[in-house]
Amino acid sequence: MRFDDAYSGNLFIASRQDYDKAQAVLYGMPMDYTVSFRPGSRFGPARIREVSIGLEEYSPYLDKELSEVCYFDAGDIPLPFGNPGRSLALIGDFVAKLLDDGKFPLGLGGEHLVTWPIIEKVYARYPDLALIHVDAHADLREEYEGEPLSHSTPIRKAVHLLGGKNVYSFGIRSGTKEEFRFGRQEMNFFPYEVLAPMQKVLPSLAGRPVYVTIDIDVLDPAFAPGTGTAEGGGITSKEMLAAIHAIARSQVKVVGADLVEVAPVYDPTEQTQILAAKMVREMLLGWVK
Repeated sequence: MRFDDAYSGNLFIASRQDYDKAQAVLYGMPMDYTVSFRPGSRFGPARIREVSIGLEEYSPYLDKELSEVCYFDAGDIPLPFGNPGRSLALIGDFVAKLLDDGKFPLGLGGEHLVTWPIIEKVYARYPDLALIHVDAHADLREEYEGEPLSHSTPIRKAVHLLGGKNVYSFGIRSGTKEEFRFGRQEMNFFPYEVLAPMQKVLPSLAGRPVYVTIDIDVLDPAFAPGTGTAEGGGITSKEMLAAIHAIARSQVKVVGADLVEVAPVYDPTEQTQILAAKMVREMLLGWVK
């Protein structure tokens, strides 16, 4: 299950070599073909793995070590460059295989459009699925410049599939007037903030299967400048970690997750990539049961 021909980089810290015994599988989706501003997120998954070597394996927040979670790093899915339709199909097929094998899928993007085929496959297995979406951007467009396969559209597609009342968006601070109107009227829509509204919502999701998608640009560029569409006015890294821990300590059943839009070229300090790796560590320790 590892993409050896396409992946020659490092593995995420403390990952195991045994796919069969793994509780979770980490995988990359190196696609940034539909971005509307700055490309480069295709290089995010590999760099997040590489900088993970600088992390401690122990989380003082959760009092757990990575040795307590058995997870497998599959490397990056080999996607056909420039072909979003075929790439999305390959992502969907891979995630369906993980679900069939009883694995927790934890994906690294890549642009946010990569989340769409994952939601389709997870919903097929969990028809009462709820989606937690943490992002600077609403991603609620039907299309972008005539193209429905765009990084501006995955959450609108998810609303059509799941129903708006099963989609929870946090931290949104950018979008069209129509997107904000739609979000407020049709969804559980919490602009500007993440932790406080999430803490209020989580008890209502107790016992439900939940998929979580996090766009790194929900953070203020002061904390995560390495992303394609940076947007001022975001949350702190401390709040983001606290939100991950709030989900971990809740009664929701997280059945999969992804972290997208890390574009290393725009952050030579590497603080974005290092923060992303730390977020992955906390997601593995907190969400994989």
